[in-house]
Amino acid sequence: MAHVCGAIVRRCALHPSRKNLNARYGLDPTQLADRARISDVATLIGNTMSKSLFGLGITALILSVASVSGQQLGTVEQARAMLDRAISALKSNEATALSEFNDPNNKQFHERDLYVFCYDISDGKITAYESPALLNIDVRTLALQDDPIGKRAYDAIENAPEGSIVTIDYKFPKPGTTEPVPKQTLETRIGNQACGVTSYK
Repeated sequence: MAHVCGAIVRRCALHPSRKNLNARYGLDPTQLADRARISDVATLIGNTMSKSLFGLGITALILSVASVSGQQLGTVEQARAMLDRAISALKSNEATALSEFNDPNNKQFHERDLYVFCYDISDGKITAYESPALLNIDVRTLALQDDPIGKRAYDAIENAPEGSIVTIDYKFPKPGTTEPVPKQTLETRIGNQACGVTSYK
């Protein structure tokens, strides 16, 4: 989400309807960006082309945050290690694990630009994400331009055996840049929770 995503996009500003974000999530848009210390933060914008598909006409774009441009990025190996820790946490206690995934101060699940995202397979609702703005949003409605990345992620894991790891490839600019480069999401399912970690290749 991610953390998952996949089309050529450019860094863009928050949608002009900032008051709506503040009213809905209790966050000023600048606070939303400041709280995202990783490379991807989500903001909701209207998409008139997809109103019939998404009901409210909302699509989610993942933005590159310039504030992390000087930060060392996590590796694929570190992403896999984080996902392994997430799997262990979920197997131990799902509610506690999700709380830890949503805690930006928990360094086990928030390191460099890496973080754990999760959603419920039964309804697609996001249960853990770096940006609180996407909690409870149906992952299948997330898109990057014309790439339905959220649905791709959901479809890839929906019928996969529990505990298996699936990969979703896409391109996205590194923080502070506009040139899309390869990224990859490692995703698994534990019970009803589908969780993943995204990193640059």
